Amino acid sequence: MMSKAKGSPPIQKKQNKQTLADKADKYDCYQQSVQEPEHEIDIFDQAFREAYNRKALKLREDFCGTFAVCCYWVESDSKRSAWGIDLCEETLQWGKNNNLNKLKEKDSRRVTVMEQDVRERSTPQVDVLAAQNFSFWIFKTREEVLEYFKIAYANLASEGVIVMDMMGGRDCYDSDLVDKRTIVKGKKGFKYHWEQAYFNPVNSHCKFYIHFKFADGSKMKKAFQYDWRFWTIPEVRELLMEAGFKDTVVYWEEDTEDATWSKVDEAPNDYSWLCYVVGIK
Repeated sequence: MMSKAKGSPPIQKKQNKQTLADKADKYDCYQQSVQEPEHEIDIFDQAFREAYNRKALKLREDFCGTFAVCCYWVESDSKRSAWGIDLCEETLQWGKNNNLNKLKEKDSRRVTVMEQDVRERSTPQVDVLAAQNFSFWIFKTREEVLEYFKIAYANLASEGVIVMDMMGGRDCYDSDLVDKRTIVKGKKGFKYHWEQAYFNPVNSHCKFYIHFKFADGSKMKKAFQYDWRFWTIPEVRELLMEAGFKDTVVYWEEDTEDATWSKVDEAPNDYSWLCYVVGIK
């Protein structure tokens, strides 16, 4: 048995190897899993054109996060401009580094990003005001939602629409339910887990989490956390009318291959559904 030679360096312990979860960028994972800016813009275009029979040019994206939608908006037409509003400095900075910087200079100049409360009025009046990914559900009382809708109304031009996505159905009220989807396959792939962690039927308060699981088995737990009130379509439509909007419509996805969306007064009572509620000024 050989003895350790005098003066030899100490034996180094093997460093723990970084997992894919350690290396992952949660904002990039989120955009790949949740956001479809091209689709959102199609909905905005449809809602505005069907309301006013012309093309929308100015967008305000409330709760914009990494403001990917703003960036796609200005790329879609050289006459378009966008304002992104959010309170999170870290998220906005990621969007500047990873979304805004990828635009051509002529397009990036037409995006304005503002770190502030969406209830502040500080942008020009716009054609479309978007509040996507159930973001306004952070407001848990009628008074808060009504205040936000009144401010949204003021932020819209004389011809303008607010567009919000909504979810519902019996499955959405279950607790301890996790919806799992594979986003990218392969050795560097990952899965998106949407966890419905809590729902209180007395006040409709709820908690949701987004986790990411990677090909090596590592996980990024609670990458995003949401503490909301679960609002319903009729509640939102009534509050929009109270805030001054002249009309509201609901867009529901038709059961077709090309994923078209149509105005509806009645919809199937599916276990889980997504729709858009639009307020028309």
